[in-house]
Amino acid sequence: MAEYPFSAVVGQPQFKTALLLAAVNPALGGVLVAGPRGCAKSTLVRALAALLPDAPFVNMPLGVSEEMLTGTLDLQQVLNEKTVSFRPGLFSKAHQGVLYVDEVNLLADPLVDLLLDVSASGVNHVERDGISQQHDARFVLIGTMNPDEGELREQLQDRFGLMVQLDNNYSLQQRVQIVRDRESFDRDPHGFCTRFATAQQALQQQIQAAQALLVQVSCDEALLLEIARRCQAAGVDGLRGDIVWYRAALAHAALAQRTVVTVEDIDAVETLVLAHRRQAEPPSPQPPSPPPFQRPPETRPPHSRHDGQRNDAQSPAPQGDWGAMTRTEHRSIGTAQAPAFSVAAVCTPAMPVWLSRGGKRQGNNQGEGRRAGCDSAATDWFASLVKTLPYWPPQQLVKRKQRSGALWLHLVLLDTSGSTLSGDWLGRAKAVVLDIGERAYLAREQLAIIGFGNQQTEPLLARVRAPKQLRTLLEPIQAGGGTPLRQVLSDACHMLQQALQRQPELNCCSYLITDGRSREQVSDIQLPGRRLLIDTEQAAVKRGRGEELARQLGAAYYAL
Repeated sequence: MAEYPFSAVVGQPQFKTALLLAAVNPALGGVLVAGPRGCAKSTLVRALAALLPDAPFVNMPLGVSEEMLTGTLDLQQVLNEKTVSFRPGLFSKAHQGVLYVDEVNLLADPLVDLLLDVSASGVNHVERDGISQQHDARFVLIGTMNPDEGELREQLQDRFGLMVQLDNNYSLQQRVQIVRDRESFDRDPHGFCTRFATAQQALQQQIQAAQALLVQVSCDEALLLEIARRCQAAGVDGLRGDIVWYRAALAHAALAQRTVVTVEDIDAVETLVLAHRRQAEPPSPQPPSPPPFQRPPETRPPHSRHDGQRNDAQSPAPQGDWGAMTRTEHRSIGTAQAPAFSVAAVCTPAMPVWLSRGGKRQGNNQGEGRRAGCDSAATDWFASLVKTLPYWPPQQLVKRKQRSGALWLHLVLLDTSGSTLSGDWLGRAKAVVLDIGERAYLAREQLAIIGFGNQQTEPLLARVRAPKQLRTLLEPIQAGGGTPLRQVLSDACHMLQQALQRQPELNCCSYLITDGRSREQVSDIQLPGRRLLIDTEQAAVKRGRGEELARQLGAAYYAL
């Protein structure tokens, strides 16, 4: 079946430029593409593979294992001939082609590390139980992700050479053109591709010429200093950004059939190199330069949170379940006085094991530990067979080492209603959230935060890999109004159910941080996974609503 022509894709000039640069020099380390659905991510990646002569296109499945990537033992030959034979994996199949990883942010970190290492080195080296295998694995690595489904960790983002942030804000004319083109392609793929054959051939020749010219391209010392100055001004960590920028500028010049890098080349690739590395805004940002690829002209047939933000200073204080609440106010994160509640101090078998920083993950009676338990008990057949050859069955089974991965989702429900203002308990509750976030970050697990107050819920942090620092996110959070407890629990239940549909092996833990000042009955809402209620009520005479809520939700109860 014919692939949609690269030259026919409307819009996304930066994405096209990044793909062409990676095709000219795969040593850039691949391209990471972040954007919502419907941005032509898959279409452009497949179209790029069609431009490379005899290039294989390998689509890596989400449930891939390390052995599927690197290669594994030929079990059939071991059983039949009692000899060890190595069977190449996806790296070998993608050699001289394109390796496409959709939803790379949902892969376990060790697999992403392995992908990027082989992509940068161009060699797949495997050492297992005295057997050593090595083969060339030069391919263009393209990873796509939807940020709404979780972020890729900063350390892994930096390993990608280039990054593109896409959007689907097409103009009306572009949207009409895309619909017409797609319908035309679906009706007659061969005829549609024929109209772009000349442009496709010219683009293919441009890539091949750039690949041959790349070794001759040079960069002046002054431009190397300019790259270093801009990386320093952007607060880039390490020197990988400098190296990638230099290589990308060489590839950009080669695409333009020049043997000397110019300032225009440096400007053209700046956004692609710094999109995922910039820590600070430069004093004088450079205007973007036109990309080296423009859609060629061709003759066509003639028909061929809520934005409702109100001014709280002018609105009356809302009425909550416990009467009139105080107006919205700001409370900083408590730092001078540590909270009485400590996440590390409440470690019990009902808690996620990462809180105790030790031991193996264990599931509860609801089966939440299926993935971890399966990994820890899985047999490494490669090692088992090699150790016991030529005997069958193996005399001793070797267990596969357990790998870390994003198997946990920690969902924090933070009460920001007016009743939390007394005694700065909101600030201390924020400190607890910081502690949860830090531990989730160290364990490389996912985190999401929903605030509820002012009779509405607000997603404060979408489901992502836990970021390194949450303080800047939590500091501006304000409190006031009533407590929409039932609404936030319903939203949380919906979020967790969706997450589990996509990743049935995911373990979930919900933290409800509230003073319980709500009369709503919530016993019919059962959050999937483990549940903790952290009671922030500090009244002289406690109503005990927090303990009652914990019983209704089947949650472990802790007092702040």
